[in-house]
Amino acid sequence: MRVFIFVMPFSACAQGALVGRVLEQSGHEILAGAHISLDGTDMVTITDERGNFTLNNIPPGDYQVMVTFVGFERFSHQVAIRDHATASMEARMKPGGYQLEYLTVHAGKDHSYNMLSQVDIKLRPSQSSQDILRLIPGLFIAQHAGGGKAEQIFLRGFDVDHGTDINLEVDGLPVNMVSHAHGQGYSDLHFVIPELVNYVDFNKGPYYADKGDFTTAGYVSFQTKNTLDKNFFLMEGGQFRTLRGVVGVNLVSPKKPKTTAYIASEFVRTDGFVESPQDFNRINVQSKFTRRFNKDHRLIIGASFFASRWKASGQIPERAVQRGLITRFGSMDDTEGGETSRANIFLKHQRKLSQGGWLQQQAFAVGYGFNLFSNFTFYKNDPVNGDQIEQRETRGVYGYKANYDVAGLLFGKPLTTAIGIGFRFDDVDNISLSHTLKREFLEDIKRGNIDEFNGNVFWEEKLQVTENWSVSAAMRLDYFRFQYEDKLSTGTDAEASAIVSPKLNINYILNPTTQLYVRSGIGFHSNDSRVVVARQGRDILPKAYGIDLGINTKLSDRLFLNAALWRLDLDQELVYVGDEGVVEPGGKTQRKGIDLSIRYQIFDWLYFDQDLNFTKPKSKETSEKYIPLAPTFSSIGGLTFRTATGFNGAVRYRYLKDRPANPDKTVIADGYFLTDALLGFSTSKFAIDVSIENIFDVAWKEAQFDTESRLKDEPEPVSEIHFTPGTPLFIKAKLSFFF
Repeated sequence: MRVFIFVMPFSACAQGALVGRVLEQSGHEILAGAHISLDGTDMVTITDERGNFTLNNIPPGDYQVMVTFVGFERFSHQVAIRDHATASMEARMKPGGYQLEYLTVHAGKDHSYNMLSQVDIKLRPSQSSQDILRLIPGLFIAQHAGGGKAEQIFLRGFDVDHGTDINLEVDGLPVNMVSHAHGQGYSDLHFVIPELVNYVDFNKGPYYADKGDFTTAGYVSFQTKNTLDKNFFLMEGGQFRTLRGVVGVNLVSPKKPKTTAYIASEFVRTDGFVESPQDFNRINVQSKFTRRFNKDHRLIIGASFFASRWKASGQIPERAVQRGLITRFGSMDDTEGGETSRANIFLKHQRKLSQGGWLQQQAFAVGYGFNLFSNFTFYKNDPVNGDQIEQRETRGVYGYKANYDVAGLLFGKPLTTAIGIGFRFDDVDNISLSHTLKREFLEDIKRGNIDEFNGNVFWEEKLQVTENWSVSAAMRLDYFRFQYEDKLSTGTDAEASAIVSPKLNINYILNPTTQLYVRSGIGFHSNDSRVVVARQGRDILPKAYGIDLGINTKLSDRLFLNAALWRLDLDQELVYVGDEGVVEPGGKTQRKGIDLSIRYQIFDWLYFDQDLNFTKPKSKETSEKYIPLAPTFSSIGGLTFRTATGFNGAVRYRYLKDRPANPDKTVIADGYFLTDALLGFSTSKFAIDVSIENIFDVAWKEAQFDTESRLKDEPEPVSEIHFTPGTPLFIKAKLSFFF
């Protein structure tokens, strides 16, 4: 508590002050990152994550306050500032055009891409939460198990697998599953209904004190809506017996000033484009209740349920296609697939305390089940029954976190102090790896129970040194306890460890349109409990050391550019390989690169965006310098139009360069260039959309691995590329109604 005693004596107003909040028109959604300026002065600021802002040391007088935010109409308000007094205001922003002139830079703004996501999420077509993941510049995904398995993620020179090096959250709930049956950090986002996503907070690198485990390549935080703009119903259909339906209904009128509640449900089914029907089915139910006791006191309760089941064609060897045993859409074992489910509930409490600080608390519980059948090596290990495996687990996740922050002055300079604490406990029962034949059990390979606990605390100080300079220094402490009960050896082992992660970020405004920044820090990802006890606690929490040097600049009112030169070094890429039940050490690695993002509003109705990402990943310990499947160059971009008459559309591309599939680069994973398109028409009552994926019907490989396998008629195993085919030309139509 000493920091608050130290800060608060300097917080008295020297002249006058203005405090306020910026909300969406209904008053139920906050607008973080809105730009506030006093007309006729150089005094500017932005809203924080609760939509609040403060301007201090304002000379007495009458001012016009200007508020702008991308995707909303400009807001102005007359305010009178008096000496030694604090004026207040609330801005209600009306949705409007997506004018890039409203995108601003600011010395205290740490998350530069976040405002871009406000534009991108509204302009880019998104049919799933995985599509929304593609909003992150440089992030690519691949599906390789029939649509029900979590996607493989690639970012900043990482084959992230299913989440080992990226922290994922939804409404503050952790998505990454520690010590998972299939792999460390496994992240299944299929429980998110894309129409309910309000905004996406994301950034790259290990530089953020409130983000802990898995935050090495970066983090992504989904925030869902507190209320629906309108009730809606949509039906979507396409090739391959694809059907999707979504309905969302407000249970309380959005016009109610203090209470909101809604429920939404999604159903998806498809047979997929492969020859063996996937029979994929998924259902989601998502609901949220919000109660505002006053403008500074709010309670949010969220609950959701998700379940899916599917069949999968799996990864196929190139030689089987070349020999004509199967087509590229065929299967070596069509009994792969699985089922999974997840139930979530959380309570979030936000309140402004008497001394001016803000307290946010959240408690959550997750019930989760997973069952996956795979066959990667066919008859390599068992020439008679084949090598199909089953990975299974049931878990409960329980947690709590609280953040407290307070604003004041330090020697006349604005200072914000933030403190956070939290814990997470995973109770994993009957986590197993089994040998199966056509989904029938043959023998156990691994089986046991896991208890894993993570407690954490962080402290962050943000100082606005001058109007142009801001500095953020932080320290985070994480404590882990891992316990594994091996049911096949009647033994229980436990290990514990802690890690300290310092962060230092600096922002500088070169001129009113250009921001320079330096971000630096240490992050980490935890390892599987089975790895920890097998290695007697060695390499439990390998560190990642990162630094970014970047620039955000408005080259004109309609042209925004972000560029970053970065480097990330990892002590160890040790993970548990759930497919084989073994530990796979990767050793020390280094990644460095250049990220470039461009947003250009060509006309009021036409937008251009492009992301270019260059990366040089390498191993630091072996003569074989290449990191398998690590991207070296990727790019996404496109043209989007929206007219005042309701017509809208987009043409977009995705490019991923060829990359090494093994450490000595003797095997190559093929790159691809794909083009997608969307055409739509919308009114206040309905919308019609037609989307086309892969409009040129390119034959491409989505997921690729250099795997050693043996076909039934082969005398010896063969190592080569195994892949899942990418989506061919795929046409879908969607009809939405609003009421």
